[in-house]
Amino acid sequence: MKKHTILFLLLFLSFGSMSSFSKENIKFRFNKAGQFKIAQFTDIHWNNTSPNCAKTIETIKAVLEAEKPDLAVLTGDVVSDPPIREGWLAVAKIFEETKTPWTVVLGNHDSEKGRGFTRCQIFNIIEESPYYVGEKGLPMTGCGNYAIPVIASKGDKTAAVLYHIDSNDYPENDKLGHYDWIHFDQISWYRHLSDTYTSKNNNKRVPSLAFFHIPLIEYNNIVGKPTTVGTKDEGIAAADINSGMFASLVEQQDVMGVFVGHDHDNDYIGIEKNIALAFGRTSGADAYGKLERGSRIIVMYEDQFKFDTWIRTPKGIELYYYYPSGISSVDEQSMSFLPAKDVKPTKQGVGYTYYEGKFKSVDGIVSQKPLKEGVLTNFTIESAPVEDYFAFGFKSYIKIPERGVYRFYTNSDDGSKLYIDGQVVVDNDGSHSLKRVDGKVALEAGFHEIEVRYLENYMGQALEVGISSRNILEKPIPDSMLFLLSDK
Repeated sequence: MKKHTILFLLLFLSFGSMSSFSKENIKFRFNKAGQFKIAQFTDIHWNNTSPNCAKTIETIKAVLEAEKPDLAVLTGDVVSDPPIREGWLAVAKIFEETKTPWTVVLGNHDSEKGRGFTRCQIFNIIEESPYYVGEKGLPMTGCGNYAIPVIASKGDKTAAVLYHIDSNDYPENDKLGHYDWIHFDQISWYRHLSDTYTSKNNNKRVPSLAFFHIPLIEYNNIVGKPTTVGTKDEGIAAADINSGMFASLVEQQDVMGVFVGHDHDNDYIGIEKNIALAFGRTSGADAYGKLERGSRIIVMYEDQFKFDTWIRTPKGIELYYYYPSGISSVDEQSMSFLPAKDVKPTKQGVGYTYYEGKFKSVDGIVSQKPLKEGVLTNFTIESAPVEDYFAFGFKSYIKIPERGVYRFYTNSDDGSKLYIDGQVVVDNDGSHSLKRVDGKVALEAGFHEIEVRYLENYMGQALEVGISSRNILEKPIPDSMLFLLSDK
């Protein structure tokens, strides 16, 4: 696959480094409620000669009718069998008839050898559609690397960016693995464009999403995490090469979520390094896989690093998921809610007890006599008079603003545990270097007992205790949420 690095850099200089949405007469904007809705369709695998086309059309139209998205994004493997041109025009007709603007990133099957069309020639076909709003993008690896800005509900500020990136198909050298990857010139383009949007936003990162077809190798990291929900019924068919795309997303700090297809029996979503990694729901009746055909819906919120997402099929809605909390409808429906305590705290603060000695577990401090006790404003170990071999016990009441599922975390060196109403929510115990552990608990609105135990052994000491929920962006628990019953 040829790279166009020199031409790419010249185009950066010539055209102000921006390759973004420019379709005439269509300008995407957050609505008056500050929301923007996207429907992701993936792996349609359209075969213009198949009788299953009617079923695929029915699925897509049912989703569009129920959700009425502002934009539909097709994440690859759209037309998998000849006749290619007629297939793409048939898919485009679905969105023309529903008057739905749509974009696409290509998959590995869209331009396989013998199909007669290159990736850029496919874009020549779909650009004929009046509701297609993407573009080929600058000449670089792949075709269809472009960004679509979403404008604020008022004014002309760019309030969000939707990156479309070609994850390509197969490497020229099959010894490098079965699937290709996102290449360095594409990553450079994304980083430069991200920085450009940031500089035009008073040096504040613009909340963004990224769409491509083949999952990143980091999708393996979210399997089994507490913040991961959905179906995983097959392996993750990522490239063998780690391109560094995910590292750039982490460094740029603007992309909240990555949405891919490719693996038809996966539709799960989880969080890795504060970035949601999600599969869409397979949409095409001719694609392999057992999942009910449908779409992933994403709702972005203006000026917030926050989105909600769920699966929509003709039968209904599945798997609500709230970013950045990682809380889902699965949690809300399956967890038992702890009732609030009948207490009336009189002041803000955290009671603490302080110990010294070597502890293997934070549970070992319970039977010890404290050397000191008192009141602090929060969970902090800054007052410890020694650097090693000490422990703290903290107790307070946390004021929960509304009924819901809450995610707590401790990030500690060494061990820590967090209890709510006597129930272990976070178990980060033992002697270890800095490590974060999360846990979820369902709470009624009101006051709940919160206890944190901490131990420090040799070298390094740190403790941070945080919270998030559907409506609380992740942060250390603020002083204003912590209360004591008395001055003692």
